[in-house]
Amino acid sequence: MDGDFRTHFVREPSALRQHPALVLNADYRPLSYYPLSLWPWQEAVKAAFLDRVDIIAEYDEEVRSPSMVLKIPSVVVLKDYVKPRKRVAFTRFNLFLRDEFRCQYCGSKGDLTFDHVVPRASGGITSWENVVAACSPCNLRKGSKSLRRAGMSLYRAPRQPTAGELLNVGRKFPPNHLHDSWLDFLYWDAELEA
Repeated sequence: MDGDFRTHFVREPSALRQHPALVLNADYRPLSYYPLSLWPWQEAVKAAFLDRVDIIAEYDEEVRSPSMVLKIPSVVVLKDYVKPRKRVAFTRFNLFLRDEFRCQYCGSKGDLTFDHVVPRASGGITSWENVVAACSPCNLRKGSKSLRRAGMSLYRAPRQPTAGELLNVGRKFPPNHLHDSWLDFLYWDAELEA
């Protein structure tokens, strides 16, 4: 994604009617960027009462019980640090995320599936190093041929991503609904422009 996400994405108040809470790790970074680590407001309130999180920002709306009134949390931070996973699961979603939701043959963003670079019929295996995101037309065009025989090339050679790499790629795809209270905690570790 090019440019400042704050100006390219419209905050949709209707998407925030559920009042989700942004969940930050104890180091004040989101647990994940894509999908963005959000809890329903009920989970955030429960975690606060169980003293598992600190509430650091709130919505204007309140919830009431017979004995108390509480503003709905919009940002919570875990009291205990959750160590990020080092191993990245080989899933369709993570594959698409690694390839930035683009066909690795033509660069298109629509109608994605996946393709074995070395076809399975030729002994290719299903692994990070042999599978790429591909649009349906490119997948059909390549079929079970080698890249050379199909006259096609890859934008990037496939490889297994690290958890940090997927996290960084996920930062390029913010949701189209961002509450103002979240903005100070999203991308805060990004390099500042001069």
